[in-house]
Amino acid sequence: MVAGWAVGILLTVVWCFAIIVSQRSGRGKRDAKERWLSAPFRYLLERSGLPDRFQTQTAGLHGKLLLLHGRAWTAEASRGFIAEAIGFGYMAAWAGAWLSVLSSEPALLGLGLLLGVVIPAAKWREVEGTVKRRKQDIVLLLPELLNKLMLLLGAGETLQRALVRCAERNDEQTLHPLLLELRRVNESVRNGESFAAAMEMFSRRCGVQEVSVFTTTMLLNYRRGGDRLVLSLKELSYAMWEKRKAIVRARGEEASSKLVFPLVGIFFVLMVLVASPAILMMRG
Repeated sequence: MVAGWAVGILLTVVWCFAIIVSQRSGRGKRDAKERWLSAPFRYLLERSGLPDRFQTQTAGLHGKLLLLHGRAWTAEASRGFIAEAIGFGYMAAWAGAWLSVLSSEPALLGLGLLLGVVIPAAKWREVEGTVKRRKQDIVLLLPELLNKLMLLLGAGETLQRALVRCAERNDEQTLHPLLLELRRVNESVRNGESFAAAMEMFSRRCGVQEVSVFTTTMLLNYRRGGDRLVLSLKELSYAMWEKRKAIVRARGEEASSKLVFPLVGIFFVLMVLVASPAILMMRG
């Protein structure tokens, strides 16, 4: 009980102090979440010096967010993301402390402090999972793109025209990251940027090794064109299909492993339902 009061008061005082200072400095005046959550904890992070101590981790997170949101994403936006994640965890710890006081239940204090650590870590892992999923989606679609590109080049299309045709897919597939990046390549070339520079930026934005190999193959052979380019893409296609099979197999194993926990839970529930009448009869 005393611990709940002490932790609740301490967290409240620190939070109110951060809100007042951040508002005086001109931050947090855009919306409620920015005013009460992002700006105060960004101020606390800057004063604590934690971003500088964990510069490697924050730089890695910034690189992942940059892949997800594009070049418009800035380091300031990454710091705001970190501050918001820590703010949600802080709110959980603050709520757990005061709930433990109101209900006289010390376990709620421990639960709140635990959530204060778990929530920021979950936000961090969510970004890593999203980036991993995005890379896998790109690798999954890349073999189909290579096949269509080879067919178009074999039919007599120019390389740039073939890339435009490859980016034209059905409406339900327009949000695929590989197609979006390919459309940016076509737009850059139409705006006067060189094909080599556009393809290099395409490789950087995707951030996938397989796309880098594809881009290198294209840049080495696109001037030659004809059968030489098609042959190079055909050799690359074999390796891409094997990697696609590996990703599909890994996703299947991951999905099957996720089903284990619900099945174990159902098993225990059935055990309780079956065994409880027998135990009650024995006691009777």
